[in-house]
Amino acid sequence: MTRHDHSLPASYFDERYAANLDPWDFETSDYERAKYAATLDALPRDRYASVLEVGCSIGVLTEVLARRCDALVSLDLAERALERARERCRDLPHVRFELAQVPGQWPEGTFDLILLSEVVYYLDAGDVARLADRVQGCLRPGGEVVLVHWTGETHYPLTGDEAAERFIDGTRAFLRVQSQSRTDKYRLDVLACHEDARPRASA
Repeated sequence: MTRHDHSLPASYFDERYAANLDPWDFETSDYERAKYAATLDALPRDRYASVLEVGCSIGVLTEVLARRCDALVSLDLAERALERARERCRDLPHVRFELAQVPGQWPEGTFDLILLSEVVYYLDAGDVARLADRVQGCLRPGGEVVLVHWTGETHYPLTGDEAAERFIDGTRAFLRVQSQSRTDKYRLDVLACHEDARPRASA
């Protein structure tokens, strides 16, 4: 399987959603349902003030994540996906959706939880480093970052393990690994701010 050399463009996702409104079977997959439950179970706190979800797709996880926070900003780079996510979460006024391709585009505000579920391996190594800078620029003191990645073979720029390890390496100055778990299909990493970490201006 030939790997992409660079971060996947928005057109890659636009084409996937044009062909199938749920290209990764988020609504129907037992794997996704179990992974979402594990993700929520891994969150260190019962509730968060402000959460950022990067790569919300059609909003299946967004809808349940919204129950755990006072405010949720959910990003995706495919407008067709966001249309479905907005419709799914239409009765959740504390959820805001934005069209953005990270790390080049990033929302305003600060967050005490950032969820990066099945997204970092779409980026090349340079963009993972820039993503780490973005996270440092907006994560509140004491905040947490959760990574979830499929570990099977893909044609993305990075494998799930490469993506997670690069991000962990790139954030060691302000994040520490709090917990890690792995199934036969995905890994889940929970990172937490060092006690003395402080946010800094993002690039």
